[in-house]
Amino acid sequence: MNENMTEAKRINPFFEPYNTPHDTIPFNKIRLEDFEEAFIEGIRRDEEQIEKTINNPAKPTFDNTIINVDDDKDGYYDLLSRVSNVFSNLLSAETNDELDALAQKLQPILTKHANDVRLNKRLFERIKAVHLHHRKLTLEEKQLLDNCYDGFVRSGALLDDEKKEQLRKLTEEAGMLSLKFSQNLLKENKAYKLHVTDEAQLDGLPATSIEAAAQAASEQGLEGWVFTLDHPSYGPFMTYSTDRELRKQMYMARNTVCTHDNGENNIEICKRLINLRREIAQLLGYKTYAEYVLKHRMAGNSRNVYKLLDDLIEAYKPTAIKEVADIEKLAKKIEGENFTVEPWDFSFYSHKLQLKKFNIDSEMLRPYFELSNVINGVFGLANRLYGITFKENGDLQTYHPDVKAYEVFDKDGTYLAVFYADFFPRKGKQDGAWMTQFQGQWIDRKGENVRPHVSVVMNLTKPTAEKPALLTLGEVETFLHEFGHSLHGMFANTRFESLSGTNVWWDFVELPSQFMENYAVEKDFLRTFAFHYKTGEPLPDELIDRIVKSRNFMAAYSCLRQVSFGLLDMAYYTKKEPFTDDIVQFEKKAWQKAMVTPQLPDTCMTVQFSHIMAGGYAAGYYSYKWAEVLDADAFSVFKKHGIFNQETARSFRNNILSKGGTEHPMTLYKRFRGCEPTIDALLKRNGIKKVRKQNGKKQ
Repeated sequence: MNENMTEAKRINPFFEPYNTPHDTIPFNKIRLEDFEEAFIEGIRRDEEQIEKTINNPAKPTFDNTIINVDDDKDGYYDLLSRVSNVFSNLLSAETNDELDALAQKLQPILTKHANDVRLNKRLFERIKAVHLHHRKLTLEEKQLLDNCYDGFVRSGALLDDEKKEQLRKLTEEAGMLSLKFSQNLLKENKAYKLHVTDEAQLDGLPATSIEAAAQAASEQGLEGWVFTLDHPSYGPFMTYSTDRELRKQMYMARNTVCTHDNGENNIEICKRLINLRREIAQLLGYKTYAEYVLKHRMAGNSRNVYKLLDDLIEAYKPTAIKEVADIEKLAKKIEGENFTVEPWDFSFYSHKLQLKKFNIDSEMLRPYFELSNVINGVFGLANRLYGITFKENGDLQTYHPDVKAYEVFDKDGTYLAVFYADFFPRKGKQDGAWMTQFQGQWIDRKGENVRPHVSVVMNLTKPTAEKPALLTLGEVETFLHEFGHSLHGMFANTRFESLSGTNVWWDFVELPSQFMENYAVEKDFLRTFAFHYKTGEPLPDELIDRIVKSRNFMAAYSCLRQVSFGLLDMAYYTKKEPFTDDIVQFEKKAWQKAMVTPQLPDTCMTVQFSHIMAGGYAAGYYSYKWAEVLDADAFSVFKKHGIFNQETARSFRNNILSKGGTEHPMTLYKRFRGCEPTIDALLKRNGIKKVRKQNGKKQ
């Protein structure tokens, strides 16, 4: 057949059934031009559906209005959601210049469409009518109705026409700036490299780090070794390199990203985003953006957020000050009394102190954390708790060769989900780790439970020519964290997609992820998978004991670091007046009361703080500490009944993991726990509050 005729008959893969196992995405068939075409058609279909809804002569009801607007799956699928899920995930995990340019082109179009829907007066009148007068609803239906009505109100449905137009302009600008922020950060991070050609400058670095740097250099056609700002490269360098000048160079490169006089500078973007969000909130009737956000959070208001952060500072700061003093004392003992510990020295001497106190470090453990063993361990944990199993399926298409795809089966053998795992850093991938979805879960009108396709994306240590991927304990914790999110997605079992899985309040969403991190230092879990990659010998009990004893090393310092980020976030988004301050100076002042080490004048976190500038955590970064109170409290139940106790796990799954956002988070938590959480379990876990003993037994 003529090639042109074949091309003419080609159908955009988003427009037809995928005809793949579990309706997974045929990444190999998708072209760049397919995205724009699918987005435009998806918007057209949305508009057509809305016109049908608002022109329906029948009285507005939950079924003919709310379901149509919020969760209707028109026929086989929702085209706009289908293409959006693929596009947004690739932008974070596998982007390029062409995809970035297309994102900039599409952003205002998509924001306009979202505004067109939420600011449609006739549509809102129908939703309002249902909100006031409706049939008896199930709990989940009532939650969907409330969310739908409130979502329209919070998006400007009650504003007059003039204010609606203002809101359109503000949201469109904010959308573009958030996108630009992320693109700048990725380009700046990936642009930097430390190219070493003198072998003497590798002193102190472990073999795994040197081998990875040699491989990075080879991949770029260079002699010697290349170190980058990706965490698997940066972290070991700052911990082990004896070359203080190079440590300083790496530290300053990472902590001045997006502050330079070039096209990737994010300072003015951050200022504008802070002001745009304040203006949006005030236009909608709130004093601050934090007030707007916290209305739909467990914390409720900024007063409660600050109480949590202040309570943590009071509890942890004395210990954190001592932790830092111990590091400085050791550094002076090694280097002399006149030595001053600078920020680029902190990891280096902290590591030395850890070795001195516990005779343990991440490199000792790496041989026992070979990636395939870790995968087996994490999957085995899920099996032991919930009875689910994972089966790698090479027939499932992925967007990059590094990505593994698995079918997940429930305890009774029925299909549960598709799970993608994307492990290693690369050029087109954002730093950090996250969980996402290519398809959510819902129950369609025929009663079929459409199962989710979830993905975890990380930046773990890559394999080299000499060794497989050998992880640090911290990377194992990262895997467990993101896997916890994925369980929240995979166990979703709700009628409506917008209420399923991780669609919960943001200070609740981190509970399932942080809960799983607890297992990383549990002896009985480590014994299931931690085997030497060469000899097969299990991780020695004596080493496990050292891991357990060292679990709280620098815990107070780490806590205050997270608290400082929460303070910074709240400082920006509790502003009532236009933000005109110098970002760098404002940052230093905002988190000062949580600081226990000196600050450098030229470094800046804000300009690379994706969570609060582009990642949805604006006025919500405290969520990690809020959820940490929950996760410690929840895990204490498992510690009481057994960390693998299936009855407790069943309750956790049924009351929390499978319920999504169908009820208030505290209602769900109390149903599992039997009461509200307290901070006690967290303080005990971190060694801040001593465990009382009665009759010789720990309580």
